[in-house]
Amino acid sequence: MTEKEKMLAGMEYDALDAELQKELQATREALHEFNSLSPSETVRMREILKGLLGFTGDDDFIINQPFRCDYGSQISIGKRFFSNFNFTVLDEAPVTIGDDCFIGPNVSIYTACHSTDPTERNSRREWAEAVTIGNSVWIGGSVTILPGVTIGDNVTIGAGSVVVNNIPSNTVAVGNPCRVCNNKS
Repeated sequence: MTEKEKMLAGMEYDALDAELQKELQATREALHEFNSLSPSETVRMREILKGLLGFTGDDDFIINQPFRCDYGSQISIGKRFFSNFNFTVLDEAPVTIGDDCFIGPNVSIYTACHSTDPTERNSRREWAEAVTIGNSVWIGGSVTILPGVTIGDNVTIGAGSVVVNNIPSNTVAVGNPCRVCNNKS
């Protein structure tokens, strides 16, 4: 298996692999262009994002500048998606976001995982775990979503939360670590 195939399979892989580094560089070039465009150049912005992202549910989406990701191709967004400034996605594994989702400013989604053992970590080997966000979800500003998390439908995540565990549908969740504080059903 190639290192990319290992990465996509959720296996441990060499993050310094030359082919992966080449893909990361190409994504950075596309993001540099996107983030450097005048805010009035919405057509070119959309072209870049549609070429970068793995899937967009429709053309009715907004990703405010600046936006950062590792590959882009592992990110799927549903219909009527909105993200505010400084949206960061480390998409070594799939990041799937449903319809009618709103992402506040300074939100980060991470799929990359590293060993807590310093010797293992320094080998630059890592693995990745997918993140899934359902439909009609609002993620407040400065939220961090960690690898392997699933957030259900109709959820609100309060600003500043660190989401380390799955969040069930029809809830409001806040805090560090993020916990359900109100069941909406």
